[in-house]
Amino acid sequence: MRPINRDRSQGEPYLTYWPVAQIHSMDDPVLLTGAGGRVGEAILEGLADEYEWRLLLHSPPDEEPDHEYMIGDVTDEALVRAAVEGVGAVIHLAGDPRPEASWDSVLSNNIDGTQKMYEAAVDEGVEKFVYASSNHAVGAFETDERTPEMYREDDDFLLDGTELPRPGNLYGVSKATGEVLGRYYHDQYGIDVCNVRIGNLTRGHPPIDYERGQAMWLSYPDCAHLHQRALEADYDFEIVYGISDNDRKYYSIERAREALGYDPQDNSAHFEGEERVEQP
Repeated sequence: MRPINRDRSQGEPYLTYWPVAQIHSMDDPVLLTGAGGRVGEAILEGLADEYEWRLLLHSPPDEEPDHEYMIGDVTDEALVRAAVEGVGAVIHLAGDPRPEASWDSVLSNNIDGTQKMYEAAVDEGVEKFVYASSNHAVGAFETDERTPEMYREDDDFLLDGTELPRPGNLYGVSKATGEVLGRYYHDQYGIDVCNVRIGNLTRGHPPIDYERGQAMWLSYPDCAHLHQRALEADYDFEIVYGISDNDRKYYSIERAREALGYDPQDNSAHFEGEERVEQP
């Protein structure tokens, strides 16, 4: 059993232990927030039959989902608590995804909404919290001096998740803040947290001359596999990069391999346009 701090009073944390019956297992539903977005689409395409899903959607879907779902906003605390009730794990994708989003929007939707989700998860006894961070949390590493060379296979610049955040926009600030919230809730309450800094997720392949997109490409199948490993692996707190096994890369996937057992199958070098070419 893992230590859980259930005392929210001031002073030194008081560690106690939950009986096993009070810790939800992977036999319980998995809550997928922001399920209507691109990442949610990739996860459900690959893992629809692997778990009992509960979906949280911001807007009514065009077609009736095959899974239990709720419609609402992560800034609604009552809705968040209802969504988290009885689940064993949370994959939190919801928020304003726009790189140009305003401070008011990311503060409400991305920061406050994530904090509400963590509070509800801790109170419910959720075992794992998988947080959709972003390449924008470290976007300012892409300086004029480093680009475009850092997008190329022969460049040795590499981020591995141990570096401090360096956001290049307020959206990135909100994603970095979400990672820090995860650190706090793990340290204080023992919930297992995996932050996934998602790269360039596309169904089709990025144009072959789009060097940045090639270097941080994440295929739909690899996205689903990575999130499955984040649900199944044994870890405490992690920050990993969510990209495929590209020849060109400036994000390391070694920590995802080591901590989660991530084994990506796709590589941006093995595609030309929409067609897979013979592997060299």
